[in-house]
Amino acid sequence: MPSTQIPSGERSDPRSIAAACGTLFSRLTQPKLSALKRGEFAPPPRKHLIGPPGAASVDTPVVLQDFASQQLHKGIQRRSLTVCGSAPNNQIADGFLTPGPAPTEKGSDLIFIGTGTSEGVPRVSCLTDPERQCQICSDAARPGSRNRRRNTSLMIRYEHPDGRRRNILIDAGKFFYHSALQWFPQLGIRQLDALVITHSHADAIGGLDDLRDWTNNIQDKVPIYVAPRDLEVMGRTHYYLVDPSVITKGTAVSTLDFKIMPETPFSVQGLQITPLPVWHGKGYKSLGFRFGNICYISDVSKIPEETYPLLQNCDLLILDALRPDGGSSTHFTLPESLDEVRKIRPRRTLFTGMMHNMDHDEINKQLALLRESEGIVAELSYDGMRIPISL
Repeated sequence: MPSTQIPSGERSDPRSIAAACGTLFSRLTQPKLSALKRGEFAPPPRKHLIGPPGAASVDTPVVLQDFASQQLHKGIQRRSLTVCGSAPNNQIADGFLTPGPAPTEKGSDLIFIGTGTSEGVPRVSCLTDPERQCQICSDAARPGSRNRRRNTSLMIRYEHPDGRRRNILIDAGKFFYHSALQWFPQLGIRQLDALVITHSHADAIGGLDDLRDWTNNIQDKVPIYVAPRDLEVMGRTHYYLVDPSVITKGTAVSTLDFKIMPETPFSVQGLQITPLPVWHGKGYKSLGFRFGNICYISDVSKIPEETYPLLQNCDLLILDALRPDGGSSTHFTLPESLDEVRKIRPRRTLFTGMMHNMDHDEINKQLALLRESEGIVAELSYDGMRIPISL
């Protein structure tokens, strides 16, 4: 591997370090870039199709596209990626090399900001275990792995009738800022037009304090839609955000515009959203949401009978699936989720909220068999998955 020496007297000078890193990166990438010019190295972005190509609607299926790989490939072609240096439109986030803002596109889409449990994948306990190797966590530690999962969260990029996309985020958990560092620059996401909360556990609201970066530097405030019971919890866990009067003068924290969310259809930035009440453990209510013909239920152990009518004629169901077997008092396991799919009968299903014992490729191979045997179109989602939709 090539090496670059930095004179000892300059090792603390960021400009010298950046220059040296830039030289090293050029040596590492020049062969591939030269091959690109000769047309010898141009791997196409990976794609996953469920059904023939087309937009997401009643009559045409959803195209699942590995947008992150596509953008990275485009970035290499433009020679715009840097590991070290001061280029403002490039970011390094958690081991991922990410290009600057993507070109503005039209249409609506979904982006899976996170697809994991509260602790995420990989687990520290697995990576540091001297006696047992967790294969999935080991794979998840590899940059680009689809087993790497942060707290469950979904971005709805809704193309408003005025032509401007609205960024509507569902949940901002403990890992939200890390997810935003990775995906927002890569996908050209800047402003948060609204935040909608499913429930008040830490994996859904633990990132509220990090919204200060937006309200201090991008926008005046973030509208946050929350059920009364969850706002009451936030009044204890994030009391200084709910009641800014207690903040020390001169302190810049997140500025949130709390809006009480009913359990009846309501509008967010012109998009109608219907709450889907479900149980997330005995006696604890969480909310899923329906927008258009898409139903999103991330934290659920039981669906009440009165919620099923709201799930009729669902094109895309995004549903909680914690583990491949066994039981859970607060989440559906994969067998339980599949039973719900058989009952709800959506056109296709994506599972989310997976633990470290749900291997992305292996589980998807098993799910593919259901398409042949039962006509069920289902697979695991992954962090960074982008799906064009119609709303």
